[in-house]
Amino acid sequence: MTTFETRTETVAMLIQPGHNPEVIVNAVRAIFPNLVVIEEQPESKKLFILRRAKKLGWPQALGQLATMVVSKYGKRFTVKRAAEIREQFGVSGTIDPTIPRVAISSANSPDLLKALGDIRPAALLLFSCRMLKAYTLAAIPCPVLNFHAGIIPQYRGLQGGYWSRILSDEENFGGTVHLVDAGVDTGDTLYQQRTKPSKRDTMHTYPLLQTAVSTGIIVKALEDAVTGNLKPLKIAAPSRQWYHPPIWTWLWNGVTRGIW
Repeated sequence: MTTFETRTETVAMLIQPGHNPEVIVNAVRAIFPNLVVIEEQPESKKLFILRRAKKLGWPQALGQLATMVVSKYGKRFTVKRAAEIREQFGVSGTIDPTIPRVAISSANSPDLLKALGDIRPAALLLFSCRMLKAYTLAAIPCPVLNFHAGIIPQYRGLQGGYWSRILSDEENFGGTVHLVDAGVDTGDTLYQQRTKPSKRDTMHTYPLLQTAVSTGIIVKALEDAVTGNLKPLKIAAPSRQWYHPPIWTWLWNGVTRGIW
């Protein structure tokens, strides 16, 4: 396991509230005690579905919404496995009340730029938040990094761990830290961490596993960013953006292949 020295630089994280983001928050805070967390309000499901329907059509959009609902309520049945993952990798998703937090309406609102102007971080890490528009990115003076629960460029977008299993490509089950550009997980890769899911893992636990196993590369990438040592990689591999599986795809693969 890589050992990191405590850093004095101020860094910021932009997240939406949730258990997995707090895993990263706590891991980063352990090395960067001057961390400030910026929390944006989640997008409404109505806007999400309208945007998805416009891009993929209503059947796919509603099918994906059904899977998201099932996933939300299905997590209560994977509490034990989630606890095992946290214990195995020594991570915690408990909210630390001592960490400074700033609430904003949206990642692309003037609130973000104001918050960053006040914080003046040496680097900004994104996780589980809206995509930054090109005009927002252009106005941020520090390096902007993102943690993606998937191996890119093969598994950009959503549910990268699930789709790697569906394609019998478990060698590419893991997480990626990359630079942020205006595309969907298309920025240059900094680090990747692969792992092997347990037979007991499902779509409810894949993201936690990918996050927990990747805290080391996340901290390393931030260290590189604040010390001016970023070394982006160009990876030659097929690039594809993925979405939540529609409910019928998820059920079919679960029943016929045991991949939930």
